[in-house]
Amino acid sequence: MRWMKWTGLIASVLLIVSCFLPWVVIAYKNIIVSGVESTGTNYGKPGYFNFVLAFFFILFSLIERVWAKRCNLFIVAINMAWAIRNYIMITTCYGGDCPDKKIGLYLMLIASAVMLLGAFIPGIKLKEK
Repeated sequence: MRWMKWTGLIASVLLIVSCFLPWVVIAYKNIIVSGVESTGTNYGKPGYFNFVLAFFFILFSLIERVWAKRCNLFIVAINMAWAIRNYIMITTCYGGDCPDKKIGLYLMLIASAVMLLGAFIPGIKLKEK
């Protein structure tokens, strides 16, 4: 399944792009939150950690060794947990005011899930001894 490797790589690029798209709009504060811009909130910049994890995913996907594929599983598990954490943290309602979810948030979750699937099916051929 060599095609899954390329699907995972495309998903990691899509993850990086999704961090620049709007994730939520907080209407009562008139704030647009993305992965790299959250001025006016206490969210920080959660997209930067996604950048680091996507870099290591791309690096380990291009290395054709078993240890790299195992490290990749660890990387994408952390990335998926971080994506779920971002979704829960950013979409939480405060005082009855719920933010409007935008496409970047869903794109981040989908890209993280595809990266996880790509790491589970690496397509590496083992040598018999």
